[in-house]
Amino acid sequence: MFLSRSALQEQPLPSASSVPALDALEASQPDLLKAVAASVPGQPVSLLRRKSKAKPNGKKPAAEEKKMYLEPEYTKSRITDIGFKELVVLPREIDLNEWLASNTTTFFHHVNLQYSTISEFCTGEACQTMAVCNTQYYWYDERGKKVKCTAPQYVDFVMSSVQKLVTDEDVFPTKYGREFPSSFESLVKKICRYLFHVLAHIYWSHFKETLALELHGHLNTLYVHFILFAREFNLLDPKETAVMDDLTEVLCSGGGRGGGSGDGASGGGAGAQNHVKER
Repeated sequence: MFLSRSALQEQPLPSASSVPALDALEASQPDLLKAVAASVPGQPVSLLRRKSKAKPNGKKPAAEEKKMYLEPEYTKSRITDIGFKELVVLPREIDLNEWLASNTTTFFHHVNLQYSTISEFCTGEACQTMAVCNTQYYWYDERGKKVKCTAPQYVDFVMSSVQKLVTDEDVFPTKYGREFPSSFESLVKKICRYLFHVLAHIYWSHFKETLALELHGHLNTLYVHFILFAREFNLLDPKETAVMDDLTEVLCSGGGRGGGSGDGASGGGAGAQNHVKER
């Protein structure tokens, strides 16, 4: 059940320092935390536990030899067995824009929370570019200028931008009698594109940390719900999500229940292409 959008908007965004998971992990399983730290080349635990302000130096992060998030023992992990394909359908007598607004706001908060659990590992040194597979994302400022930035900088831009939109009464109205703008659907699509970038980066660059924190079931459940909702209302271009087609096929087949192969993948092609994503 979703919280009201007005209640969600009043909740402050958590900072990385407010997440107790890493402190608990270090206290109970120091060897495990060291193992996680070792997965990020050249980064001691002390550096992994604080934010970096380093600027990108143009180096590409080393790709993992194997996509751990595709291992069957991890893809089957969920926090619920509900069928999200039925859950995302527009309920009768509910306004479409209101349904889009409620779900988009909720997804924003959930993605932000999921990222906050690994944000201390997503540093300027470890993630010098916002990369997923062989795709690199750039941010475009309000003047349309392309900004090359580190992954934590990009995510900060995303969260700040989306927070501004979902708390704007002229864009996401919560009061009775207020109408949604004519550009609302295009804005929702832009938000979904941003959120997909963040989710994909967590899988590609920080799945080991997510696994160590035992939060991969939460991540899988969020991904399935988000992708099936976006697919139900055509909110994401298949070309945009092609970079994660292999994961989508495994997680989203069968209406969001269980794993395995099937026809659940989007029709965005058989693999990621070297291309630049734009806002």
